[in-house]
Amino acid sequence: MNWDWDKLREQQSQKKPFGGGGGSGGDGPNPPQLDDLMNQFKNFRLPGGLILIVLFLLFFGKSMIYTIGVGEVGVIQRFGQYSRQTLPGLHLKLPIGIEKLTKVNVDIIRKEEFGFTENQYSGRPGVTPRDDVSLMLTGDLNVGLVPWLVQYRIEDPVKYLFEVDQPESLLRDMAEASMRLVVGDRTINEVIIKRDEIAMAAKERLQTELNEAKTGITISTIEMKKTNVPGPVQPSFNEVNKAQQEKETMIYKAREAYNTAIPAARGEAERTIRAAEGYALDRINRAKGDASRFLSLYEEYAKAKDVTTRRIYLEKMGEILPKLGRKYIVDEKQQNLLPLLNMGPGKEAMSK
Repeated sequence: MNWDWDKLREQQSQKKPFGGGGGSGGDGPNPPQLDDLMNQFKNFRLPGGLILIVLFLLFFGKSMIYTIGVGEVGVIQRFGQYSRQTLPGLHLKLPIGIEKLTKVNVDIIRKEEFGFTENQYSGRPGVTPRDDVSLMLTGDLNVGLVPWLVQYRIEDPVKYLFEVDQPESLLRDMAEASMRLVVGDRTINEVIIKRDEIAMAAKERLQTELNEAKTGITISTIEMKKTNVPGPVQPSFNEVNKAQQEKETMIYKAREAYNTAIPAARGEAERTIRAAEGYALDRINRAKGDASRFLSLYEEYAKAKDVTTRRIYLEKMGEILPKLGRKYIVDEKQQNLLPLLNMGPGKEAMSK
């Protein structure tokens, strides 16, 4: 629509000149007044089709342009069915009602806490707070309070969004089941002392279960907090620990005595065995020497029996006679022993 400038000039010429007084400027054309301009704008109308196009662009244009931040992945659904993924940056999609955008942060580390006093999950869908989540039965039939923390991140956004319903609730259920299974295979003392070992075993089992369920979740760490026993059984548990410590002390003392006595006994036994072996070797060598000497003597005897017999007799008598005291040599032809009797000489004669 064009402005009617001739009509405006005619209207202005009938009114007071612009500027409030006459002068040289009163004869020229006067600019339109503000009220006239406003009236012209009020009378201006756009075609109906153009208005609809503008409204359509304003309404749908915003839903067609979107931005994916750093560390995020955009998941596009077309009529509810998965279509594609988009990386960080500015992107276009079909308007709302045709394609739907869901942004998933794959870099952030999320966490789930179990058995803590302050429960921050009561307001989340699919997560029901439980006070007994940390109460667990150990392998030696004791009850322990086992709080722990699970840290994870989303590895596959498509599986996380479409393969399972309420993945966080499923993660909590699987984490609790894995931890109870691992704790149930160990004693209460192992649960209290070997927390790192239990956390590693629970992480491996939980990751296996999540992979089989196709949740798209990767476990970063499982951290075991301070493990204890329930308050009502704490005194009895302390007594059991005290008895266990006394048992360990007695076992240590017994092992110390064992390590002192057994090596000494083994050394004595070894010495006796070596002495017996030496004695046996000596006897064997002596026997072999005697046998060799006898054989040599027998060979000489076979060569000259009379000479060998006499020599043996003389050698033997040479060994025996020096060991005797006084000796009396009696002639075998002597009829009596009277000449040999000592009729009682004095000590002097005996000494002579």
